[in-house]
Amino acid sequence: MTQVDTSNLDKHTPMMRQYLTLKAAHADMLLFYRMGDFYELFYDDAKDASEMLGISLTARGKSGGDPIPMAGIPYHSVENYLAKLVQLGQSVAICEQVGDPATTKGPVERQVVRIVTPGTLTDEALLQEKQDNLLAAVYQAKVGYGYATLDVSSGRFVIAELETDEALEAELQRTNPAELLYNEEFHNTLLLSQYKGNRRRPEWEFDYDTCINLLLNQFGTKDLRGFGITDARSGLQAAGCLMQYVKDTQKTALPHINSIVRFNPSESIVLDAATRKNLELTVNLSGGHENTLASVLDNTATPMGSRMLQRWIHQPLREHQKITARHNAINELIDSNLYDELHDQLKALGDVERIMARLALRSARPRDFARLKQALALLPEIQQTLASCQQPQLRALAKLMGEFPEQHALLDSAIIDNPPVLIRDGGVIKPGYNAELDEWRSLSEGASDYLVALEAREKEQTGINTLKVGYNRVHGYYIEVSRLQSDKVPLSYQRRQTLKGTERYITPELKEYEEKVLSSQGKALALEKQLWEQLFDLLLPKLAELQDFATAAAQLDVLTNFAERAETLNYHCPVMQSGIGIKIDAGRHPVVEQVSQSAFIANPVELNSQRKMLVVTGPNMGGKSTYMRQVALITLMAHIGCFVPAEQAQIGEVDRIFTRIGASDDLASGRSTFMVEMTETANILHNATPKSLVLMDEIGRGTSTYDGLSLAWSAAEYLANKVSSLTLFATHYFELTQLPDMIPSVANVHLDAIEHEDTIAFMHAVQEGAASKSYGLQVAALAGVPAHVIKSAKHKLAQLESRGGPLEASTPTQAALPLAAYDPEPSMVEEKLATIEPDNLTPRQALDALYQLKQLLD
Repeated sequence: MTQVDTSNLDKHTPMMRQYLTLKAAHADMLLFYRMGDFYELFYDDAKDASEMLGISLTARGKSGGDPIPMAGIPYHSVENYLAKLVQLGQSVAICEQVGDPATTKGPVERQVVRIVTPGTLTDEALLQEKQDNLLAAVYQAKVGYGYATLDVSSGRFVIAELETDEALEAELQRTNPAELLYNEEFHNTLLLSQYKGNRRRPEWEFDYDTCINLLLNQFGTKDLRGFGITDARSGLQAAGCLMQYVKDTQKTALPHINSIVRFNPSESIVLDAATRKNLELTVNLSGGHENTLASVLDNTATPMGSRMLQRWIHQPLREHQKITARHNAINELIDSNLYDELHDQLKALGDVERIMARLALRSARPRDFARLKQALALLPEIQQTLASCQQPQLRALAKLMGEFPEQHALLDSAIIDNPPVLIRDGGVIKPGYNAELDEWRSLSEGASDYLVALEAREKEQTGINTLKVGYNRVHGYYIEVSRLQSDKVPLSYQRRQTLKGTERYITPELKEYEEKVLSSQGKALALEKQLWEQLFDLLLPKLAELQDFATAAAQLDVLTNFAERAETLNYHCPVMQSGIGIKIDAGRHPVVEQVSQSAFIANPVELNSQRKMLVVTGPNMGGKSTYMRQVALITLMAHIGCFVPAEQAQIGEVDRIFTRIGASDDLASGRSTFMVEMTETANILHNATPKSLVLMDEIGRGTSTYDGLSLAWSAAEYLANKVSSLTLFATHYFELTQLPDMIPSVANVHLDAIEHEDTIAFMHAVQEGAASKSYGLQVAALAGVPAHVIKSAKHKLAQLESRGGPLEASTPTQAALPLAAYDPEPSMVEEKLATIEPDNLTPRQALDALYQLKQLLD
C-alpha cells in the first residue's frame, strides 16, 4: 500500500492538498474527484479501482516529491462503474466542483456531494429491480442481538430482537442485506462473513439515548410509543446507528422514512437458515435464481410486485384470517376474470415505489416524473376495474391506491412526454407551463430565423456568395468566408478565427445579438431548474399517500399474479383449518413439475394427531426428497396466500418448518459434513414443537453404519414421542420401518421401483408400507460405475445378507482375500457367447455376431 505523507500538507501541490483533505474525511471509501470531464482517483484508490474496474493505472507528475498513481473514468458513464463497485461491496464518495472557476484563484472549491454505498442506493441504474436492497445494522447486546433493516429506496424500516445465533443467521438469510453495520464489540463475526458490505461502526453510534433522539427527530414525534417498539432496546440501538449512517451518506432530508415497525416472529412461520436454503425459495443451491419457488410463482407485472412476492415467500403468515382473505381475493379475481386486465394495467405503472424514494430525496430525474405522470393517469382506469369487486381485501387495496387528479394535472402540465435523462441541459418543462420561461425560450429559439435573414442580407451587401453564418459552443456566432474571397470582406468585419481555407468574423451587430441570445438561454435554463425544484415542493406534501398507493399497487400485483398462476399452472385453493394436521391429495412439487421432461407423478400425504410421523423409504433417485420438499412447499405456499399444486389441501396450524435435507462441509467454520448434519439435527430437536413441520432426510449417513442407525432411530423416536411434531423421516435404514410397531403415531410409506434384469424403473408413486429394498447397486450402475465394481458389490452384498450384518474388515481371512478369490461373474463377451447358437446362424449373422463380440472386447 502506498503511504501518503499527510503530516505536512504544505509540501504538496494546492490541488493535492485539497484532494488529501477530502480523502482523509472519507478514508474507508473510494473518492471520485471531479476534474473536467473525468472523475480521477489517486494513490491507493487509483490502484484499487484499476484492479476492480479494469481501467488503466497511470501517473500524474509528482506531489511532495513522489509520483502520484492515478486512474480516471468519464463522468458521463459513472453509473456503469458505480454499479460494478457496489456489487463488490465497495462505497464511493462523489466529489464535485462547487466553486466558480471564473472567480476562483487556485483549485476550484470541491465538496463531497454524494456518497454511494451498497445499502443506500436509490439510483435506478444501480439497483436490481426485482431484489430488495437493504441496509442492515446488528447490535450484539449482553443477551441476544438487536437487528434493524432499512430499504432506502422505499422507506421500509423494520427492527427485531433475536435471542440466539440461529435466529440471527435465519434473519440475515431472510433479509440478505446489501450492506451490514455492526458494533465494535460484536464477537461472532463468522455469522457475518458471507455478506460483502460489512462495516464495523464505533460503539458510540449504538448509544441508546443518542439513537432514541435520532429516531424521534426523524419521525417528528415526542416518543416512540405509537410504534409499539419502546421495549425493544437493542433493536432501537441498531436502528439508531443505521439512521445515523443513512443521514451521513445521503446528505439530505429523508421524509419518506416516516415510520418503523417491529418484526414479530410469532406472526409468521419460522424458517431457519437451513430450511430457506434447502427449500430453494428465492435462491437455488448454486446461488442463482433459476428453478426456485420464486422463479415459478413470479409472473408479476411490476418490479415492486416482484419484490413484495419475495418478502411474502420468506415471511409466510400464521394468522389464518389474513391468509383466507388473500385466498378469497384470488378466488374473486379468477371468478370475475379480472386478473388479465389488471395485469396489463398494473404493468404500465412501473416501479412507482422507488420513484417515491427518489422524489423524497429530491434525486428524481425527469423520466421519473414522466413515469409517475403516466402511473397517476392510469389510476381511474384501475379503480373502475376494481369497482365491481366485493372482497374486503380488494376493496381495501382500491381505497389505499386512491386517485391523485391534482398531482397528475400538475405533472401533465409541467413535464413533456419524453423528457431528456437529466435536467442539466433543460428541455424538460412543457411549453405553456410558465409564461416567463416561454418568453426566454422564444427569444433564444428565434435565433435561427434571424441568422438565415442575416446571412441573406450579408451575401447581398458583400457580393460573397459562399458566405455563411454559423454557431458553435466554443466561439459563439460567426460569419464564415472562404480565404479566396477574403478580399471582399468589409472593414466592419472583425476576424474571430482562422481555419484552413476559411476565415471567421464577427460584427458588432452579431456580437450584440449573440450576447442577447446567450443571455436568454442562460436565463431560460436557470428558470427551468428553479421550476423543476418547485415541482418537488408541490409533490412532497402528498408523499405519504403516494407511498401508500405504491404499496397497495404492489400487493394487488401479487394477488393478481397468484390468480394467473393458479389458472395457468392448475393450482387449487387450500383450506386453512384449526387444529394440527396436513392432508394433501395429488400434491406436486411446484418447481420440479415445471422442469421435468416427463409427466410429474402426483402424491398424497396425510399427517394428523394419530399419524404424526411418516417413515419414508424407497430407492435412491426414487423421489423421496422431492416428495418431502413438495409437502413443505405446498404448506408454505398456502401460508403466503397462494393457491397450491394439489387437487385438494387441508392445512392446519403450523408454527415452524424445519428441513434437514442434504449437507456439505462448512470449511470456514471447520465443520465436517457430519458435524453440519448433527448441528442442524440438534437445532430441530431443541426447537420443534407439536405444531412444527419437520423434514428429516438420511440422518446418520456421515458416520459408521451402527452409529448412524442408532442416531437415526433415537432422533425419530424423540420426534415422535417427546416433540410430537408433524414429521417426514426419510431413511435407508430399514430397521426404522419397525417404529410403527412400537409407536402408534408413526406410519410407513414408500416410493417404489420395478427391477427388470439389471435395469430399474422408478415409479415415483407414494404407497403405504415399507419399501422392500433400496436398489443401490442398480442406481450405481445407472450412474456409470464400472461393471466390475458392480459385480464385486453384488458378491459383497450376498455375503452381508447371508451373515445378517456388516463384514468385519479386521478379519484376517477376509483381508487376505484377493479380488480373484471371489467367484467372478462371466464377462460381457462370455455372456454374449453363451447366447449364440452357431448352427442357427446364417453366414451374414455369424459375421455380425463376430463384429459385436469384437466391439464388446474393445
